[in-house]
Parts: sequence; structure tokens; C-alpha cells
Amino acid sequence: MIIWLNGTFGAGKTTTAKEVTSLLPDSRLFDTEKVGEMLRHVLGVPEKDFQDFPPWRGLVVETARQVLDHVGGTLVVTQTVLVEAYWQEIHDGLTRAGIPVHHFLLHTDRDTLVERIETDTKPESAGAKQWRLDHLTDYEQALPWLRREAQVVDTTRVPPAEVAETVLRGVRTG
Repeated sequence: MIIWLNGTFGAGKTTTAKEVTSLLPDSRLFDTEKVGEMLRHVLGVPEKDFQDFPPWRGLVVETARQVLDHVGGTLVVTQTVLVEAYWQEIHDGLTRAGIPVHHFLLHTDRDTLVERIETDTKPESAGAKQWRLDHLTDYEQALPWLRREAQVVDTTRVPPAEVAETVLRGVRTG
């Protein structure tokens, strides 16, 4: 199966994914950004986002299918998808491949997101700060469909271990 953690930058996807994989046997992280990096190398820099490359969506599905066929277990994906059509394409492809998908939206209010982005001191985050802030409006515009398509988990002032437990409860009951 796949546990897909969606949400904007600063919602806690990466931290939650690490907690989930530590609690769930036979689970591993699947970083779909690596698929985007490979395509960027082959196709060049996209106008807006590597998700706009149609091969990205198909390769995410096919890579997940092949990895799960090879090792089994659970893949935990931390990927912000804000375009509903892209999410439907990925979800439908995974469903056709017989892979159950548990889609979670990790959500917090805008003030908390801005604070998390502004105070992120990881070296790899420094260059992306403004880009992340600039995408908050896109996230807010996507919220109606995200709330329809995913189980919403509030991460505001909730410790990552508790968020992970909420996600795992959602998997068990979903």
C-alpha cells in the first residue's frame, strides 16, 4: 500500500513520514522528487514545476508499482500535489495497479506555515524559503479539492509522533 502525505511546505510531511516509517514495519520512504530530478536532467527545467511533465505522473505510478512488487510492504510518499487532475491521474494509476492508497492532507494555519518556513534553518531549505512562501496561495486555492480527496490531519501545535499515530489510525480505519 501507499501512504501519501500531502500538504504544503512546512505542514510536517517529512517529519511525519520519518515517524510513520519508524512505527510501521516493512515501510520505506519513496521520494517522488527524485523522479522529477531525473526528468529535469533529461527534459530540462520545467516552466513551473516538474509535476507538469506528464511522464512524472506515470513514472511515479510505475516506480511505486515496481518497488512494491519487488519488496512489498508500504511506501510512504511525502509529496505536495496541488493540481487535482495530477492527483487523479496518479491515484487512478495506482488503483489500476491494485495498490491501495491512503491519502492524508497534513494541514496547519497560514501563520504557523509562515513561521515554520521562516524559521527553517536546514541548509537545504535556505534557497527555497521564498519559493515556499510564494506557493501558500496555490495551496489555499487547492484546499477544497484536497479536503474532498484526503483525510485531513491538523498539525498545528501537534507533536510529529502524535501526527504519525493519527495517520496510522487513519490507515487502519480507512
